[in-house]
This record gives sequence, structure tokens and C-alpha cells, in this order.
Amino acid sequence: MESPTIFRAEGLTKIYDMGEVQVVALRDVDFTLLEGELLVLLGASGSGKSTLLNILGGLDSPTEGSVWYRDQKLNTDNEDELTEYRRHHVGFVFQFYNLIPSLTARENVALVTEIAEDPMPPAEALELVGLKERIDHFPAQLSGGEQQRVAIARAVAKRPQVLLCDEPTGALDLETGRIVLRALERVNNELGTAIAVITHNAAIAGMGDRIVRMSSGRIASDERNPHRTHIDEITW
Repeated sequence: MESPTIFRAEGLTKIYDMGEVQVVALRDVDFTLLEGELLVLLGASGSGKSTLLNILGGLDSPTEGSVWYRDQKLNTDNEDELTEYRRHHVGFVFQFYNLIPSLTARENVALVTEIAEDPMPPAEALELVGLKERIDHFPAQLSGGEQQRVAIARAVAKRPQVLLCDEPTGALDLETGRIVLRALERVNNELGTAIAVITHNAAIAGMGDRIVRMSSGRIASDERNPHRTHIDEITW
């Protein structure tokens, strides 16, 4: 039996007005994300994948079309409702880590747990991503991969239903990238968190349960992956 749907988007179009020029970022996109699914959203820069993620995350709104988180219609919510939605249901991981330099790893994670309803203790979240021994280190004392894993711990510590990751390995070399991907896979396997990983790196696609390819603001293909690639076999 298929898992329940977390996200459902119908006919999403997004047009940005750039002075006298209109840029169409999304063109009539239909999309779903299922509970517990690990989905890889693949496409070149400018294909519309980040715009889609931002709409799903309540950071942007479509020009046309509708998007639901479970039974909640996001594109009719006001800003306060969207803030509550982002606070309680969605975690974000970006290419750049956005850690506060003056706070330790534990304190960076605690920023989120202090406003969550049922948070994971910061130490538990950091252990989940393999940083138990680095908990009291400051960002400047951590490698790029370790900082990204702190960002993942911060995102999952509020126990979100879904984790939206925009180029989480974009600034990392292969071996460090693999460590970060293993952390995401562990979150998916152990917590059952639905994860959407946006990337332009086709090598990563095989780790997903499903691979969605975007091109020119449209979904070019949407395929189930019968055999997830082991992280150690991914190379770029």
C-alpha cells in the first residue's frame, strides 16, 4: 500500500517580474512527496527546482496553482500561518550552513529546540549525525562537512515531518559529501522523516526512493528507483 501524501502540488506556475522582463521559473508543475520517502530532485541551475522547494517550504508562493501540506492549503495561508507551518513541520538544509559563529554546535541546535513543541535534545540530534564528540566546538573549529551536519542536526531536532535540502553537498568534496549524505540517509531510515534533496549532481540521484528530473521549469521525468544506491558507491 502506498504511503500517505505529505505534499501535493497542482498546476504550480511561478513568474518573477524583473523590471520589464518576466521570468517563468515554474510552468504548470504537478508534484507529490510521500510520507517517509527519500526523493532526489535533479536538474541544472535555473531548472526551477529551488523555486519548487521554496514554495513547498512556505518561503515563496506560486503565481498560479495550489499546494497542500497534508490537508493544509499553503498558498491560501497568511504569513502567521506559514510561520507556524515552517516552525513545526518543515526542516531546511541549504548549501551554506548559516551557523552562528559565536555559538557551539550544541547551542546552534538549541536555537531550534527552544521554540519547538516536542524537540529532540541537541546532544541526541548531534549524535544522530555523528558529531557526539564535537558537541561543544564552535563552527570555526569544525570542517565544512561537520558544519553541514550541525545544520542537519539543527533541522531535525524539532522532529519535522519533512526535510527540504537544497544542494546540501554543493560546497563539499566527494568524501565529505558522502558523510553528509549518510547523515541524511540515517535521518530518513531511523526517524522516518520524508526528505527531498535538490541537486544538480546526477551521481546523487541513485540514493533516492524516487528521482524527479526538472528542466526549464517543468518536470521532465518522475521515476521510482527499485534499488537505492549505497552511499559508498556514489562518486563524482
